[in-house]
Amino acid sequence: MATMKALVYTGPGTVEVLERPKPTIQEPTDAVVRLLHASICGTDLHILKGDVPSAKPGLVLGHEGVGIVEALGSAVRGVEVGSRVLISCMTSCGQCRYCQKGITAHCETGGWTLGNKIDGTQAEYVRVPHATLSLHSLPTSIPSRAAVAVSDAFPTGLECGVLSANVQPGCSVVIIGAGPVGMAALMTARLYTPALIVMVDLDETRLNTARSFGAHATVNSAAPDTLSQLMALTDGHGFDAVIEAVGIPATFALCQELAGIGGRIANVGVHGTKVDLHLEKLWDRNISIHMSLVNATTTPRLIRLVESGLLDIGSLVTHHFPCDEGSKAYETFQAASQHQALKVAIDF
Repeated sequence: MATMKALVYTGPGTVEVLERPKPTIQEPTDAVVRLLHASICGTDLHILKGDVPSAKPGLVLGHEGVGIVEALGSAVRGVEVGSRVLISCMTSCGQCRYCQKGITAHCETGGWTLGNKIDGTQAEYVRVPHATLSLHSLPTSIPSRAAVAVSDAFPTGLECGVLSANVQPGCSVVIIGAGPVGMAALMTARLYTPALIVMVDLDETRLNTARSFGAHATVNSAAPDTLSQLMALTDGHGFDAVIEAVGIPATFALCQELAGIGGRIANVGVHGTKVDLHLEKLWDRNISIHMSLVNATTTPRLIRLVESGLLDIGSLVTHHFPCDEGSKAYETFQAASQHQALKVAIDF
């Protein structure tokens, strides 16, 4: 049996490079893709912490990647063997009740399967279910390694952040969390020409990066007067669009403080513990709160934006490692502030 190298979740906090069987076509709707690059997501770290019960030890991690189509099931359309493709973080059958509603994250036979319920992309090869809607051909002008950010970070930032927060021309936006998804939210928010975009984080290096990506202002949340600094930027009115991109109780609490009358809070972060909702303060302020998984329905649009030069994705992948150094890649991502890392890619 042919084998391949893969990054395998072997137990709490542990990732190992192991030999695994090379995947094969199992359904007519499958494709097998030879990976060029994969990347690590914050959700992978949640798996290592044991926060994702559906992800069992022995799983090949990863749901982001770019590669070359190696084999196709008989029902797959739109890509060919040899095509260079982006692998969507969400697989979609296109036919079930949720796909028909555009909520492909909850596809009855797909959704977040890769690196969660089935082996994922952090391997030399991956089997991609529902390949017709889950693979996207990449124009030659888009570099493969940079494109991994369009598997998940950019559609998440756009859909769960910018669109959910109803970012509009001339509005005010605050983004809590300057990680890869927060940065993607910043870059895609700029496409909607808000008058003010503010980034909040503990890491001064990331705040500097956010300014280089187009943030109008930044605030370090370690400051004792964080709230007053942020409110002063809106003349005390609060923000129209508030995007939470961390996933801890303190940041969601801050979002509730920052939403202005008629504002909209978009939760993007993955929350592992309960948070408090202060309805006693919000009930009469016409506040909306939206939370969702990414559906990745905007991926074709994002690819066109990158191809046209309107969205520069080249700066988000800051570190890359060969597959044999996969454990080091995880260590780097887990200590991202120490290494000044945003997206960490794995090369095959």
